[in-house]
Amino acid sequence: MKVYSLSLLSVTPTTPAQATLLGTSQDLSSFSFYQRSSVGEFMTFFTKTVAERTPANQPSSVEENNYKAHVFRTSGRQAGSPGMAAVMITDLEYPYRPAFSLLTKLLDEHTALLNNLPAASAAPSFGSASANAFGGNPSQAAAGGLPPAQKGKLEGTLAGYLSKYQDPKQADTIMKVQKELDETKIVLHKTIESVLERGEKLDNLVERSNALSAQSKMFYKTAKKQNSCCVVM
Repeated sequence: MKVYSLSLLSVTPTTPAQATLLGTSQDLSSFSFYQRSSVGEFMTFFTKTVAERTPANQPSSVEENNYKAHVFRTSGRQAGSPGMAAVMITDLEYPYRPAFSLLTKLLDEHTALLNNLPAASAAPSFGSASANAFGGNPSQAAAGGLPPAQKGKLEGTLAGYLSKYQDPKQADTIMKVQKELDETKIVLHKTIESVLERGEKLDNLVERSNALSAQSKMFYKTAKKQNSCCVVM
């Protein structure tokens, strides 16, 4: 079992919703060195897509090839204000209980971060933030979400949880003191297509995305043909 990515985002209540990455941590050590940039970009794209497309207050798990995105999105404190989404990308075998226990914990611990976000008109696109995350200036990368110092602190927290939750048995033991998770309330999606708008196709979203490089788009197409996205080395 493997956890690949853990992220926290703000999500606007608009239609369509728009997600801004506040912080993320990834463990791509199981992929070859030459795959990691493309894998990382696609995981960021996958994270944003499920955060925007799944309803608020409805824990969901979405499968895409060999990945599963566990997502929990909350509404804003007031009508029209942005909410938050926590997204965890794992392999298909990772259990639901520790995944959603962690997502709930992250949202509870970081709700106050929404107070530090700039006005929507001042925030750059998610694509810009994602591109900056791969070699851009850290201050610019944080400009669409949190100030650099807060972004760094959040990503340090995410990295700690990412490491701890690689072992779901150990993590689940820690969480047993909390309220039991009602797994019957988790909405399961066997493909990402089921959370997209009617007529939308993931292939088209990938092709139009500014957050994915040409190399990552080609990697996605090749992986889809092989029906095995990112072969673990």
